[in-house]
Amino acid sequence: MKTLKNIFLIFILFLLSNSCTEEFLQPEPLSFFSPGNVYVDAAGFDALLITMRKDLKKENYEYNNFFMLEYSASDLASPWSQLDFYKLTPSNSRYYHYLRMFRYVYGFIKNTNVLISRIDDIEWESDEAKNSRLAQALFYRSYWYYRLVHTYGDVPFLGEEITSPKLDFATHSRSAILNKIQEDMEFAAKWLPESANPGVVTKGAANHLLTKIYLANLEFDKAITTASSVINGPYALMTDRFGSWKDDNNRNVIWDLHRPENVNLSENTETILASVDRYEAPENAKSSGLYTTRIYGPAWHHSTVKDSEGKAGMVAKLNGKNTAEYDSLGRGNANVRFTYFYQYNLWESDGNTWKTTPDLRRSDINWVDLDEYIYNNPESVDYGKPVNLDYLPSQLDTFHKMYAVPQYILFNPMGNPDTRPVGGNGDWAVFRLGDTYLLRAEAYYWKGQLGKAADDINKIRARAHATLVAAGDVDIDYIMDERARELMAESPRHSELVRVSYTLAERNERGYTLDGFSEKNYYYDLVKKHNPIYDPNYSPRPILLGNESRMAAFHVLWPIPDDVILENTKGTINQNKGYVGAENNVPPLETIEPPAE
Repeated sequence: MKTLKNIFLIFILFLLSNSCTEEFLQPEPLSFFSPGNVYVDAAGFDALLITMRKDLKKENYEYNNFFMLEYSASDLASPWSQLDFYKLTPSNSRYYHYLRMFRYVYGFIKNTNVLISRIDDIEWESDEAKNSRLAQALFYRSYWYYRLVHTYGDVPFLGEEITSPKLDFATHSRSAILNKIQEDMEFAAKWLPESANPGVVTKGAANHLLTKIYLANLEFDKAITTASSVINGPYALMTDRFGSWKDDNNRNVIWDLHRPENVNLSENTETILASVDRYEAPENAKSSGLYTTRIYGPAWHHSTVKDSEGKAGMVAKLNGKNTAEYDSLGRGNANVRFTYFYQYNLWESDGNTWKTTPDLRRSDINWVDLDEYIYNNPESVDYGKPVNLDYLPSQLDTFHKMYAVPQYILFNPMGNPDTRPVGGNGDWAVFRLGDTYLLRAEAYYWKGQLGKAADDINKIRARAHATLVAAGDVDIDYIMDERARELMAESPRHSELVRVSYTLAERNERGYTLDGFSEKNYYYDLVKKHNPIYDPNYSPRPILLGNESRMAAFHVLWPIPDDVILENTKGTINQNKGYVGAENNVPPLETIEPPAE
């Protein structure tokens, strides 16, 4: 029993531990406790693939989803209260959810390994029937390992179903894992279909992921080839109005592109892969919602938003009913509080400011700016006037209560009007073509082909009506800025910054090296530059709920949960440098052995 308890703790292969606010996405109809009774035909394997699609929703759906972590630890945003990254330790998971992602993801990988390990247990009607399912599982496993190595660095690679207690896990190097998932995805891309039902992985999705893996492996020519196969495939950027709001002349194509109900429309040629989540679906087939307004929106409705008499100027409800502001702005909590850089400086170019930019992604109709928050309490003497920040009890309250937001990204009404408006059910893009263009632009940049890089960037900027960039102005900073403008809340910001940080270190550019990665890296320098509350010289330093804003270069990688390390009694799982336990590290494995026959 002791041994079984240990293996359950290691990677939470069968259960999640220490989670009171989240539920592990286990498939209920088809239990893993008797796999021999389930994976006896194609239907059993297909049910497991449905579970893998549900697992992917953890990126963007439910409260405390993974992308909330990606942006709250970045140059574009901060967590409003958990500002002190020195409190992010290998054992502190009560408030800092960065450890939970590690546990969840290995549970998701377990699901993929069940299918991969059992794929030959039945007789398939054809190689295509077998390999198309195997390719989907390899896609999901590769997706999650790509995320792991650009979140936690070197981690153990589990490549097969674990059916007996195992206490001798070892850490594999990031490069070994990248090589393995590159090989797996090259196989998968050959067997996935050109098109499929919404939510199902296709060849385009495989090549998009392969592009990211090739970039991580510094194989830029291959990245250009796979990105080009997507760009030249059955996809096209959406440049004309479409979908549910197309007859509203006050809106624009950027608004249309980000409506959840438009993501999987057949007329939307930009979506490569998206999750499907509908309010009208059965309870076990949907999430609790995207939580976009809750996570990214400010707490404008809070009682500390005072009027000139020191009374509450904003209300969420009147006479028991939601106010119009509550329904549209939602019940924000600033879990991801946008930086001044993202709100304003990012949009400055060619003499334009955020106010005058022609870029639709920062257009007035798509954003709610500070002067558009209006006192809505009829009992206030300032009813109908713009909120005056001088009346807040503390200027630090602006950190939580009041800042500009990209409403075109956040707005998603709840299906049930009787529930709190936190961001309802809706489809969400995992990969879309705008991202592919920017990935190819990056590959061209690394090869020194700045003209081609600018051409790809300008495809995106032209669609947004933004001024075009000249080849001589393209560098990796500009590309990451363009990714921020185009892919806020869609692309894992922290992971992509970590990937680029590794690339600069491997190329020994800007003074970055692999040996000194935890002491000096691009990620931390960019956070300090654009999120100055983490600059050691910034003053006064925000202190909220007892948390001072602090971060160091080693926080580029998040810690491995210490219980995972301690319960692995017959092997060594490494801890990242800067965290307690790293002194016990051993060299990571550089090769991944094939599963035993």
